[in-house]
Amino acid sequence: MNMTKLYKPKFGTNALKTLVFVLAGTLIFSSCKKTTIIEYNEAGSNAGTGTGTTPVKPIVEVATGSITVNTRWTKDNIYRLNGFVRVGRDVKNKAGLAAVEGVTLTIEAGTVIIGDRETKGTLVVQRGNKIIAEGTASAPIIFTSERSAGLREPGDWGGVVLCGKASNNQAGGEAELEGAYEGWHGGTNDADNSGILKYVRIDYAGTPVFPNQEVNSLTMGSIGSGTVIDYVQCSYGLDDAFEWFGGTVNAKHLIAYRGLDDDFDVDFGFRGTVQFAVGIRDANSADQSGSNGFEVDNDASSTNVTPYTSPQFSNVTIIGPKKDATKTISTQFQNAMHLRRNNKIKIYNSVFTAYPNGLFIDGATTLANAANGELVLKNNVLAGVDGWGANGYGTGGTTTFPNPIGVETKSTGNVGAQTIDVWFKTAAFANETYPKWGDLGIDGSIFDLGATPKFTLNTGSILLAGANFTGLTGFDVVTHRGAFGTTDWTAGWANFTPQTNVY
Repeated sequence: MNMTKLYKPKFGTNALKTLVFVLAGTLIFSSCKKTTIIEYNEAGSNAGTGTGTTPVKPIVEVATGSITVNTRWTKDNIYRLNGFVRVGRDVKNKAGLAAVEGVTLTIEAGTVIIGDRETKGTLVVQRGNKIIAEGTASAPIIFTSERSAGLREPGDWGGVVLCGKASNNQAGGEAELEGAYEGWHGGTNDADNSGILKYVRIDYAGTPVFPNQEVNSLTMGSIGSGTVIDYVQCSYGLDDAFEWFGGTVNAKHLIAYRGLDDDFDVDFGFRGTVQFAVGIRDANSADQSGSNGFEVDNDASSTNVTPYTSPQFSNVTIIGPKKDATKTISTQFQNAMHLRRNNKIKIYNSVFTAYPNGLFIDGATTLANAANGELVLKNNVLAGVDGWGANGYGTGGTTTFPNPIGVETKSTGNVGAQTIDVWFKTAAFANETYPKWGDLGIDGSIFDLGATPKFTLNTGSILLAGANFTGLTGFDVVTHRGAFGTTDWTAGWANFTPQTNVY
């Protein structure tokens, strides 16, 4: 039988169960007591398109391999990724097969895509091809686990991988993404266009390809500035939420929610601009490699290779796991910012709190970049946790230069002639430190599990003013520091309880 679509009906648990196939345009019904390829849910679909004994959205099985013609996925189906599903084909992927470029996968607003757990379902957009996944605030596109509500886990499937032709700093100008799953990226076109991700959620991704080599929730390999990344949420991933390997793509409105490793990981010469981003952690979920808000490298060896990792971030809010002094957190949590290996990042108008350490500038080359004004931190706020540690933040006195008013910074040396805490508080940089996050006007619900946080700042918050964009380009000019002012840009499309969702 040439089965092209499988309907996954949702019935009461004691009802007869029905398979619905599409064969040559004809619906065929087949009753059975039980089958391992059907999942049922008593509540019907999330959209209310079926209840009780009515079949709802069909499951379209997307086979491992390459999509080689323009393809459209629609919201009336659910699409299951089996193994590594590729949009196009890279010339380096398969010996003897020609590259396939110019293919576009279009995903309609409101569509749900699930990843097969057993085969590590993953979507890879190869170089020279595009994804147009443009949801709306009322109908986001959702990539998630195939498992039922209540059973989903980080790493249930792979994730979304975009490979582009912009430049990076790897030998020969190209590289394969971690895990050796043929995610080749890199080239010379910094304006390359890999498509659109807008109003998209990515939940429970990050399957290990090999031990300690997981797919990120959203991986961006040498993506060019022609690509649109806006309103994207990555939740409960087993590795990093967002990772950039080189490239020049710009992004806005990013949510990294309760992932395992780093919220924002930057490598291999990424040079884009990112504005309005928030990272929130789960107190019990951290990676054995150490979990950070930012983890930033030029390359793995701290070498002087160009282009340097030198992105610009503004209006970021990093919320660590430690809400109060009594909260127990994983010992694997490290830094709100771990800036290392010769990078030249610029971070402006941003807020960091509730990590064991606030800022760590790591390595002689990175310290030299800070001294030379190439690694820049301006108009940022570090805040401690009330009563945590001898100085109100972290473990108190265990780092190189504990801040006397409550925020710890550390480094592997000085920035020029200055200690790291003195450098950070240089008057021209306008950075500020506060003993506790409660001083900032952040609502405490932003730490809490099981409910939608209040992201907007409380009345009278010091963060409602003070942003400074003098001399900067490529940013929206706003008055507030951090990701939010008086407007919650997560409303309508983001979701902070994906475990309970029924699709």
